[in-house]
Amino acid sequence: MEKVTRVFYISAVVAILFIIWGIIPDDVLPNGNLSDVTTAIQAFIVDRFGWFYLLTTTGFLIFSLYLIFSKYGKIKLGKPTDKPEYSYITWFAMLFSAGMGIGLVFWGAAEPLSHFHSPPFGEGGTDETAKIALRYSFFHWGLHPWAVYATIALALAYFKFRKQSPGVVSAILEPVLGDRVKGPLGTLIDFIVVFATVFGVATSLGFGAIQISGGLSYVFGFEKTITLQFVIIAIVTVLYLISAMTGLNKGIKYLSNTNIVLAIALMLFMLFAGPTNFIMEIFTSTFGSYIQNLPGMSFRMTPFHPDNAWLSNWTIFYWAWWIAWAPFVGTFIARVSRGRTIREFVSGVLLVPTIFGAIWFAVLGGSAINLEFFQGVDLASLLDSPNYGEEIILFAVLEHFPLGTLMSILAILLISTFFITSADSATFVLGMQTTGGSLYPPNIVKLVWGILQSGAAAILLWQGGLNALQTASIIVAFPFAIIMILIVVSLIKSFKEEARQFDLKRKK
Repeated sequence: MEKVTRVFYISAVVAILFIIWGIIPDDVLPNGNLSDVTTAIQAFIVDRFGWFYLLTTTGFLIFSLYLIFSKYGKIKLGKPTDKPEYSYITWFAMLFSAGMGIGLVFWGAAEPLSHFHSPPFGEGGTDETAKIALRYSFFHWGLHPWAVYATIALALAYFKFRKQSPGVVSAILEPVLGDRVKGPLGTLIDFIVVFATVFGVATSLGFGAIQISGGLSYVFGFEKTITLQFVIIAIVTVLYLISAMTGLNKGIKYLSNTNIVLAIALMLFMLFAGPTNFIMEIFTSTFGSYIQNLPGMSFRMTPFHPDNAWLSNWTIFYWAWWIAWAPFVGTFIARVSRGRTIREFVSGVLLVPTIFGAIWFAVLGGSAINLEFFQGVDLASLLDSPNYGEEIILFAVLEHFPLGTLMSILAILLISTFFITSADSATFVLGMQTTGGSLYPPNIVKLVWGILQSGAAAILLWQGGLNALQTASIIVAFPFAIIMILIVVSLIKSFKEEARQFDLKRKK
């Protein structure tokens, strides 16, 4: 059995204490309950450090693009003779399922519709706002998040497979921090990684539970309650733990491929059963607008309108969410990317999911906007409804398509399989990070993490639904963003040293 490190025990104890803190009634801790404390911390971070999230995330994108065209692009993630373990299709399916999953289904129709009525600037409900709504959806799910994932995944794969370092984040920082990564500092870094993973994934699991319960409520008339969400989390927890025990090449691989098939089936159905010409035209014009406006959007702040909550509620939340997810997604992508060159790896991780995501938002978001703009369907009232919210917009859109109920069932199934693969992949990653980087963590470790991350999701939902989930993401992302900046420095130092060694050998 692989050695369980002290990071496991420290992280598990802290996660359990966090869950206990969330269970304590408000009247016992009137000024120190979980919801109030985390909300205060989040408000401080967003108010003072929103610019930090924008600059760091854009910096990771610039770094990733540089690597594609640099002389380092030929370096292989592994030994010179290593071949990729998975085909392109399977590789893409696995990284995509881990990297986006539930979020794409949750926000696919809801986010463009929300921006259409409450845009980042300008008047809502106009044809110009429709273009802005989709452009910002492309922006939030496009190159920036995948650059965050690519940066840490590249570092983990490079140090693990080429340098034979342990597959933990602290080992990546040895070129910067030296032997200190083997002591308490390394333990602290790996603890932050595990903590960010638990609550980044808990956010996604919470979104999944909310949307599955919303779909069951909207389509089948179930009463939408926190109890129903807890039952959903419990059922899916059992399913993903079964999947996690079967290993990477069985459970996760097959479920990831299933996800892609279901997602593409739903997307193609909506494309061809819906306003096909409108969707393709708005995709084409919006994608061009996204590329054209990318620099301006990347650095957009509102210093003269400090009370503008749109930026913190959307862009800053997303950048924090992607950073919180990065250790989980990065570790998983690294694990399945041995044998690819840096150029091949970064190009694939950046471009393929960005293009697919753009088509996805054009189809789902374009269908929602088309219903409002041309057919007079009032979807916006559902966004502000006390009984419903963003989670049922997809089902409300599908209601206006042929075979709407069948497609809604397919959507619920898709959310469920994404839920399982995200949590399944996360238990593997948490197991790997708490057993010194083992590529085959013990089942008992994965079992503990599976239960704890579901517990964290349930507590966050109970404490405040979506707001509590978003708050947790922004808080845990902050320290990890600093670690990621050090990772970039460490990678550059290592690449330069490898290039220097290569030049010395060539001169001999």
